[in-house]
Amino acid sequence: MTTTDADGLTAAAAQPVVRPGRLKVFLGAAPGVGKTYRMLDEAHRRVARGADVVAGLVECHRRRHTEARLDGLEVLPLAGHDYRGSRYAGLDREALLSRRPQVVLIDELAHTNVPGGGRHPKRWQDVEDILAAGIDVVTTLNIQHLESLSDVVEKITGVPQCETVPDEFVRRADEIELVDIPPEGLRRRMAHGNICPPERIDASLAHYFRPGNLIALRELALLWLAGRVDEALHKYRVEHGIGEVWETRERVVVALTGGPEGETLIRRAARIAGRSAGGELLAVHIARSDALAAGVSHAALAAQRALVEDLGGSYHSVVGDEVPTALVDFATAENATQLVLGTSRRRRLERFLTGRGIGETVVALSEDIDVHMVTHERAGHGRLLPSRRRTLPTSRLVAGPVAGVVLPVLLTLALDRMRGTLNLTSEALLFLVAVVGVACIGGVASAVIAALTAALLLNYWFMPPMGEFHVGAAVERARLAEAAAEVEPIKAADRLRTALLRAVSHDLRTPLAGALAAIGSLRAPDVDFSEEDRAELLESAEMSLNRLNRLVENLLDLSRLQAGALSLELRATTPEEVLPAALESLDLPSADTPRIDLQNLETVPALQADPPLLERVLANLVGNAVRHAPGDRPVLVTASALAGRVEVRIADRGPGIAADDRERAFEPFQRLGDRDNTTGLGLGLTLARGLTEAMNGTLTPEDTPGGGLTMVLSLPVAKDGLEPGPGGMLSTS
Repeated sequence: MTTTDADGLTAAAAQPVVRPGRLKVFLGAAPGVGKTYRMLDEAHRRVARGADVVAGLVECHRRRHTEARLDGLEVLPLAGHDYRGSRYAGLDREALLSRRPQVVLIDELAHTNVPGGGRHPKRWQDVEDILAAGIDVVTTLNIQHLESLSDVVEKITGVPQCETVPDEFVRRADEIELVDIPPEGLRRRMAHGNICPPERIDASLAHYFRPGNLIALRELALLWLAGRVDEALHKYRVEHGIGEVWETRERVVVALTGGPEGETLIRRAARIAGRSAGGELLAVHIARSDALAAGVSHAALAAQRALVEDLGGSYHSVVGDEVPTALVDFATAENATQLVLGTSRRRRLERFLTGRGIGETVVALSEDIDVHMVTHERAGHGRLLPSRRRTLPTSRLVAGPVAGVVLPVLLTLALDRMRGTLNLTSEALLFLVAVVGVACIGGVASAVIAALTAALLLNYWFMPPMGEFHVGAAVERARLAEAAAEVEPIKAADRLRTALLRAVSHDLRTPLAGALAAIGSLRAPDVDFSEEDRAELLESAEMSLNRLNRLVENLLDLSRLQAGALSLELRATTPEEVLPAALESLDLPSADTPRIDLQNLETVPALQADPPLLERVLANLVGNAVRHAPGDRPVLVTASALAGRVEVRIADRGPGIAADDRERAFEPFQRLGDRDNTTGLGLGLTLARGLTEAMNGTLTPEDTPGGGLTMVLSLPVAKDGLEPGPGGMLSTS
């Protein structure tokens, strides 16, 4: 005996099944076509029929005719949200769900919600929740906000679309109504001030609202909506088990075999499709599942596919061993109204022996689809039936292999006597003639024997190096490799020149423009600057010119390094002697610049270096570390002596460089990991390594323990090195 929990049944019965709300979208080709106005008209019609309608969010954009249509409708108060010091109004989703009207109006489906002001970042996601709660939604959307078309619209109008709605969400709508207006009518509406403020009318008419743009947007909207209608029709036919063709519009399928008649069939099918408005051309090639097919030219298929696309059609490839069945199935699935096939290329005798062909079978299977059999110049001129091959006589079966060995040997003896009179190409052609002759005598097997014998003899006797078995192709590859090696420095120089021109055109222009702007302001006769403003402009000009000077010095040093014309004056010096000047040249203006800690610089002996060059190296390394280090973590500069060398380590806590990219970081014009690509030419590390190696030193990158990058500068100790001083630590910020 079983019992039932009556309380549980009562609780379950108390939970009603919520029917999802219905979504209606007013789709416009461009702003200003009247989507919001039509949405308000729909609301008034529904109110007149007794529906409970609420205006949840209607954006009238100060258009008085649209605002007037709000009269008589219940308007849900908007929710206020604070963002970046300003107050914004948005849809009050919670109040709407509590009010639970039958229908809610929500304008501009693609817009973004105020950050932090709601549950979802996008308005269409709020609409999903409202529909799930059983409330019908009427909304508006422009065609440029559909995700699949945003890039196309950007190419047409030049305006990027930041707010998009997934096509799949819009296609699920129960109703989509196109709000359409001719381009000239929309431009008149714009000129009369019914779309945007007067100050923006001229710019809008000259750019976004140009006639060509509006025509293209209108066509996009019509095509997208037509595709949605096709989906709905296909879904209806599937749900109701309708297999016959509904001739809603002409769809012409042309069958391609890869034969020479393809272009004739495509053009004929295109003419048939073009006789009615909205006609569609589809080309299909049925490929066998084993990838084998007789008389198929892939080059011809590629050319025919290009022709189909040029004529505005689409190309399809279908796998099927039964060509007639696969062709009719494809046409039925595409709701095609007509099929175009070429008449058979088989001769009359072949058709008599092999039975009816593909065309006749397709006609028998086509049912409601009209079949056009198009004649062409290749009809009835195909290949004859293959004849049964006869076996070669015994004498030729024996003579063929013998000739395959003997004939190349005799030719070798003859050419050896004529050595010097013919080149290698002529000798190879004579051997090829001998192989062809053997093939005529004994067939394929004998030709293979002759080809192997001729190749060995030609290689040994006539191809350098003589008397050895070497591939001729290997020698040619070696020669080409040598030529490529000779060309590589030229290519590298060309790449360097190209990179230099690109970098110079950008990085030298920026400080030069800054200096010119500051000086031009100071020279302006109609402006009276205060002493504080004048000092600030002079400081800006000085900083720009200093930056320009550093860029030019880096370029000159790089050219001297590459030309080997860098003069050196090596003498005993210490890091603490040159480091202050290096730090002073960095120009660290911002308050959030990382602190620079100097440690153990006095404990190391003097090193052998050129002081000005060492100063440049340290300035580039420390500047690079400061640029990548976070503001709250110091850059550490330490020194130590080991095995006759002094190592200076510059460590930062930045993002570091991946092991695979470390050597690439020393190439000219590289900015790996830079957060700002406007701060230099990318020559700092290149010059630092080049100058270091010129002073018999090394510069290598390492990982900083705990994260970051450490550059290790190693230079030899001076022969008359100074004694290490007492330990100590300096700090600059």
